[in-house]
Amino acid sequence: MCNVEKKPGSKDEGKSIVVRVRKQEQPSSPLFSSSDVRQIVTEFVSSWIRGDIVIRFPTAAELAKKTPLSLAFPVDPSVNAELKIKEYYIDLLSVCAGIKKASSEEQKKAIQEIFKMLLMFRSANRIEGKIISNDFEKRLADVEKSLNSTSKLVQQITGYLFKEKKKPGAHEKSKARNG
Repeated sequence: MCNVEKKPGSKDEGKSIVVRVRKQEQPSSPLFSSSDVRQIVTEFVSSWIRGDIVIRFPTAAELAKKTPLSLAFPVDPSVNAELKIKEYYIDLLSVCAGIKKASSEEQKKAIQEIFKMLLMFRSANRIEGKIISNDFEKRLADVEKSLNSTSKLVQQITGYLFKEKKKPGAHEKSKARNG
């Protein structure tokens, strides 16, 4: 921000002054904080371990289509690639869970890598099932919300099905007689 003052009677009084102000851009904040990413990864991994979700890793056949096999290789490299992907995933989980010794930087990197894999799996439609939150209060609130909406629907349906039928009034009875 820049302020320019002109004093009356100065030689610049009739002239216009152009002032250029450069606005400093605010650094944008990420969509998810590191604690949000950690929470999402925790829920994802926990859901996978419990069996609530199934990850369809790329199969050897899918990987073979992308890299044609050479007759010179006695071992199918796509099978090795399939195993390497799964081993890499399990290795990252071991680091995150603390089973495999790692520095805090390596743990952060493992969490970021699993988050990237989650995004890749989701975008390729390779996750079956629902990732369940570990936040008990949130899950309880979701169940209560669902129960309330179901209860309202049941009340509306029963009200519609069992509402009293209107009895013919005097006006309608006279129409019926005069018919």
